[in-house]
Amino acid sequence: MPKQTITIIIPTLNEEETIAYIIERCKPFGDEILVVDGHSTDRTTAIAADLNVTVLTDNGKGKGAAIRLALTVASGDIVVFIDADGSHDPRDIPCLIEPIVNGDADHVTGSRILGGSSELFGGFDEFMRLAGSSFITECINWRFKTKLSDSQNGFRAIKRDVALKLDLKENITTIEQEMVMRTLKCGYRMAEVPSHEQKRFVGPSKIKLGKVWFRYGYSLFKYLFFVL
Repeated sequence: MPKQTITIIIPTLNEEETIAYIIERCKPFGDEILVVDGHSTDRTTAIAADLNVTVLTDNGKGKGAAIRLALTVASGDIVVFIDADGSHDPRDIPCLIEPIVNGDADHVTGSRILGGSSELFGGFDEFMRLAGSSFITECINWRFKTKLSDSQNGFRAIKRDVALKLDLKENITTIEQEMVMRTLKCGYRMAEVPSHEQKRFVGPSKIKLGKVWFRYGYSLFKYLFFVL
């Protein structure tokens, strides 16, 4: 069987302090690296370009739109998504893609519940994020008769041809739960591997729960019951 090629996709927005660190540590594990940027106002894209990776600019609508754009450009057989803030460890990529390489799965998420998180546990905001994530995951488990532990982590791998067939629509971080639900609805195989989430290197999370909670609820209801 020919070796499967790997594209690593890194969505960015004002990550100049961490992007070089992430790119350099991803290079040993990917045949292609795509940085897809949401109109950063700092030096994120310049730093990435200096490191000889492909830099794309999305339409400014959010992480989901960035991911959908990158999927149309990626050339690898397997696509890995990793955040640019240092919360995901590129050294986990071989473990993440292993179920796909071995033919056991089509889509694999890195589970923070199995691997632990320095980001989800702490204050009130972290508690609310964990509670919301767990609720959504349990709804997915109930609807599709699965036993997933983490549907929200952005660190994941998927066969590129499968990802393109999912016809993803979400523009923001809700794309992660959409990707899981569409994978299951379309009959593809999900798997999880433990992955520890580090606290982001610089600054707080860019996800503001007060602004997006309704989008998460609406997306969950829509893909659970109505959309293929």
